[in-house]
Amino acid sequence: MSILDSVKTTVLVPIHREGYPFIGIAAVGTLLLVWWGAWLAWPMLALTVWVIFFFRDPVRVTPVRDGLVIAPADGRVSLVTNAVPPLELGLGEAALPRVSIFMSVFDCHVNRAPIAGKITAMAYRPGKFLNADLDKASEDNERNGLTIKSSWGAFGVVQIAGLVARRIVWWVEQGHQIGTGERFGMIRFGSRVDVYFPEGTKPLVSEGQKSVAGETVLADMASKEGARVVRIG
Repeated sequence: MSILDSVKTTVLVPIHREGYPFIGIAAVGTLLLVWWGAWLAWPMLALTVWVIFFFRDPVRVTPVRDGLVIAPADGRVSLVTNAVPPLELGLGEAALPRVSIFMSVFDCHVNRAPIAGKITAMAYRPGKFLNADLDKASEDNERNGLTIKSSWGAFGVVQIAGLVARRIVWWVEQGHQIGTGERFGMIRFGSRVDVYFPEGTKPLVSEGQKSVAGETVLADMASKEGARVVRIG
């Protein structure tokens, strides 16, 4: 790959329209400070570059084989456990396999559907803004959940606001048919996404692993492979 191609794929990535107001405000602030000759222009310029970086929306290559469940968010797999899903998702009161992905302020925050299906439930719940890396953030923090009914069962996806995040955005509605890897929303400035699987699912990712939205395979519903054993180091 040439240097020009590297720049195109790593720097010149598309920016999501949700970021336009924030980028505009930061850019105007920078220009005003430059015009006044204030030293704060340099930190403001750095902030503007970071805001542009935060709202990047890169193209992803999504595997779409039937049965594959794909990561809905960039970030770090912070928890792989069994947990009772939020009641508003209508997934029952029994604990289900869950994978949690924590997004830092440096991760791309556009969220993508983990599996194709029909959105049968959506529910927004106001709440606190605890550190999204904590397990109890699933219950206490502001969140927006949706249930996707697929040919492999019902999956829950929950966007959870974090310590810094103050705005959850979604672009789909109940009854919408969504495809694997399609964009469905974002969380501004640090947060987490939980995925609840049907009972018996064996996640193929481990805690600490990096995930890429729309690309990393979380589970293979068509496979009988057990949970993977990993080596850290």
